[in-house]
Amino acid sequence: MRQLAAILFADMTGYTALMQENEQLARHKRQRLKEVLETTIARFNGKILQYYGDGSLSIFHSAIDSVHAAIDIQQQLQQAPQVDLRIGIHTGDVIIEEESIYGDGVNLASRIESLAVPGGVFVSEKVYDEVRNQQHIQTRELGYFELKNIKQPIRVFAIANNGIVVPGRNEVRGKTAAPVNRLAVLPFVNMSADPENEYFSDGITEELLNTLTRVDGLQVTSRTSAFAFKGKNDDIRDIAIQLNVDKILEGSVRKAGNRVRITAQLINAADGFHIWSETYDRKLDDIFEVQDEISGIIANKLKENLSGGQKQVPSIKSSIKNITAYTHYLKGLHFKNKLTPADNRKAIDCFKQAIALEPGYAQAYAMVAQTYATLGAMGQMIPHTAFEIAHQYADKALELDDSVAEGHIAKAMPNLFYEWKWQEAYKALQKAIELNPAETTAYDLLGFYYIAMAQKDQAVKTLEEAEQIDPLSPAIIKSLGTMYIFEERFDDAIRQAEKLLEMNPEMRSGIEMKAWAIGMKGDWQTALELFKEVHRLTNHPLKGLMGLGVAYSRVGMTDKAMECVHKLEQRQQEEPDSVVDGDLAAVWLGLGDLDKVFYYLNECIDKRMGPVACFIEYPPYKIVKADPRFHDLKHRMGI
Repeated sequence: MRQLAAILFADMTGYTALMQENEQLARHKRQRLKEVLETTIARFNGKILQYYGDGSLSIFHSAIDSVHAAIDIQQQLQQAPQVDLRIGIHTGDVIIEEESIYGDGVNLASRIESLAVPGGVFVSEKVYDEVRNQQHIQTRELGYFELKNIKQPIRVFAIANNGIVVPGRNEVRGKTAAPVNRLAVLPFVNMSADPENEYFSDGITEELLNTLTRVDGLQVTSRTSAFAFKGKNDDIRDIAIQLNVDKILEGSVRKAGNRVRITAQLINAADGFHIWSETYDRKLDDIFEVQDEISGIIANKLKENLSGGQKQVPSIKSSIKNITAYTHYLKGLHFKNKLTPADNRKAIDCFKQAIALEPGYAQAYAMVAQTYATLGAMGQMIPHTAFEIAHQYADKALELDDSVAEGHIAKAMPNLFYEWKWQEAYKALQKAIELNPAETTAYDLLGFYYIAMAQKDQAVKTLEEAEQIDPLSPAIIKSLGTMYIFEERFDDAIRQAEKLLEMNPEMRSGIEMKAWAIGMKGDWQTALELFKEVHRLTNHPLKGLMGLGVAYSRVGMTDKAMECVHKLEQRQQEEPDSVVDGDLAAVWLGLGDLDKVFYYLNECIDKRMGPVACFIEYPPYKIVKADPRFHDLKHRMGI
């Protein structure tokens, strides 16, 4: 029988040694442990399935019950005669046959228990998500750990209630894999009197990131996550836990007249120890040459300290010379990372201003191409117009510098979302990752390639890898949640949505993802309320209507669903540059009119609305896949 369960492993420590010293006391403690486990686990609606050696395996229907039981057990065992016990808890799918239990969830719970310390209770991120808002359960994050036979690093939390032992991360041992050099470069602090020099300090950070991603044996956290800590004074150890790194590079920049002083320090995250620190004083005849020089010096120092190698790391020469152009470029990135159509248009303006001042700016051309492609893919511009412009700018970026990963990504986007040249898109994305393994936009697009190819498990793996590299990127968090929806892992998708809503409680993409996941789980009434909030936040009567229309249709409010259809049709007339055929297909699918669904899906294909290849893989489209006309749709897209 397969079921979702909270799995609790408990293991007594020091029993064998105690048997050799005092057999009677050892047996007494073991008997006491058994009595406490049996009475407490039953009281919290759990069941002991197995005893093994000095330990036990129990299951609960509720993660909250399992944690309350663990707290109670540890608090009881603090009383004399004290019993040292490690507890680990995880929730997951398990298969139970008679009194035996199987599944990946069991293996993971066992690994988490092996990490725990005597008197401690360690839980997985899934358990944490269930108990985080419980008033009587306190937690402390310990960060990510690489566990044997577990592919992805696992985020672990310690229960921190009274009487429960909470170790520091450096105290945690267990079945962990060999550590890997992981580095975050925090934004260098502008110590100059002129706030305009902020762009110089950001530029130093950018150049370092560009160089360090090319150091063999070093994994560098992406820009988005590192820059999330700009202007904050978080403890280095807490930052390291959030970014899943073991080393942090930070620094400051002070510019005065024709002189610049840059201080940089490499810090060991576990204990805050400074591995090295240096100050560089230079003349500022050319701001970008200084950046190139400093990034090269620091990269070689890192190579020496982190990898033990003596090979020099060549600096990545900047292709730009104009500080004003660079300022516009950084502003463009700022708007692009906000993800909304309006901000995308602001980003394009900034990137074009950079190009006007610096015609050889390959990265700026690439970003114009990417942003137009995004607008085309979102239906915010006529795809033909958006992707033709994207092609032109991408080609120019690659002509100027084909070693820039962003250019290959820019070229992949029209091939993926407009031309449907699947293999060309795939090759371009692989090239981008080869050039810059920290460029998570490439992983994001690769995930959608795998969805179009109906390889959903590969899409999830790709985005999970991206989240390890860039754990605080809203775009990556959102895309991984979307992949979970494709794979019908709705609870995991809800957890991703909650991460977005922690960043911003009014983030539309977070509310929308949560609504889809809850609706597809079967609770369309709750989903409807969330979609109403999405529509409110768009602040436009004709926008944000697709989810609302689907939810109305699912709860039987056909008149309201038809109102959404009419408003979408009205928007199509008032905004001819917008493409809403995909939205109309979704609402008609909710209403059960397959003829209309196929009409609008074919319209999407006629208008080259790229994401149609992906969204027809959503779980509600299963009924469409069963129709003979579906094969023709796939054929028209070259799949």
